[in-house]
Amino acid sequence: MRRILGIESSCDETAAALVAADRRILAQRIASQDEEHRPYGGVVPEIAARAHAERLAPLIEATLADAGMTLDDVDAIAATAGPGLIGGVMVGLVSAKALAMATGKPLYAINHLEGHALSPRLADAGLEFPYALLLVSGGHCQILRVDGVGRYRRFATTIDDALGEAFDKTAKILGLGYPGGPQVERLAREGDPKAVPLPRPLVGSGEPHFSFAGLKSAVLRAKESGKYADADIAASFQQAAVDCVVDRLRIALEKMDEGMAGDKDGVTALVVAGGVAANSAIRAALEGVAEQFDLPFTAPPMALCTDNAAMIAWAGLERFEPGHSDPLDISARPRWPLDPEAETVRGAGVKA
Repeated sequence: MRRILGIESSCDETAAALVAADRRILAQRIASQDEEHRPYGGVVPEIAARAHAERLAPLIEATLADAGMTLDDVDAIAATAGPGLIGGVMVGLVSAKALAMATGKPLYAINHLEGHALSPRLADAGLEFPYALLLVSGGHCQILRVDGVGRYRRFATTIDDALGEAFDKTAKILGLGYPGGPQVERLAREGDPKAVPLPRPLVGSGEPHFSFAGLKSAVLRAKESGKYADADIAASFQQAAVDCVVDRLRIALEKMDEGMAGDKDGVTALVVAGGVAANSAIRAALEGVAEQFDLPFTAPPMALCTDNAAMIAWAGLERFEPGHSDPLDISARPRWPLDPEAETVRGAGVKA
């Protein structure tokens, strides 16, 4: 039974996990940095990198101890190599290289986005390729068709901000603290989602791309007007975000259907992954879209939605092949698209 040690350090979560090929998470530890970043209302890259450097080695040691194993019991080391905050990514990748070199174990340099994209298969053994994936997190907002390991076709991306970033900025505007997504969702339950007239950027447009910058600005204006209760702003923002996601996803799924007209089976499921996938309102709306397209709906457990090392270890297991691994001189990458052949979206700049 193959076992891989996974390391994740792309943003503000220091994480290590041991995962077996039969999908068992043998041990997992995550060290949050919420307290360090809370005074700033967001992640400070320098603080995050220092925290990763201080915490990662003891975290790996504790994870192995939790599983009652040593590095001798591990078949390979997998670590996030990008995209992400480059300082944090380098801490995790260099640590993985050192372990691989010291033990003679193969190294797998994992795309963080691929970790999210494949994480539903860790939770659901019956999930088959190809499937439609909505990837929503603090730094990414994309719709892709996952044809296989390392085979991704991007149908939509954000032209400005990711949805998770919009939740965090809304939380900051409303004085809710960090991390913002859960805070906004909690407050939204107390508000009226129709109380504040907010825009739905790009809704109704022909291409399924996202835009949330204008929505964030509208939330700020609503707050500064003094006319609305914070709970109503939160509820109205969340509803606007849900409406945008549902509209964009429907168009993307229609395009996927057109692109696979010669494939009688088409996509097998609608899958959501990434930190924002933990939002219950968004999950409920996505279930409705899946039903409309007669697709099963799959979402990983909450613990696999946010950044974690189990998904990195699983991505390593998906890629595992005896005699093949990544070289020890592989570089960390601040940007690393899943679909490098995707066309640049007009207006997106570096976020394409």
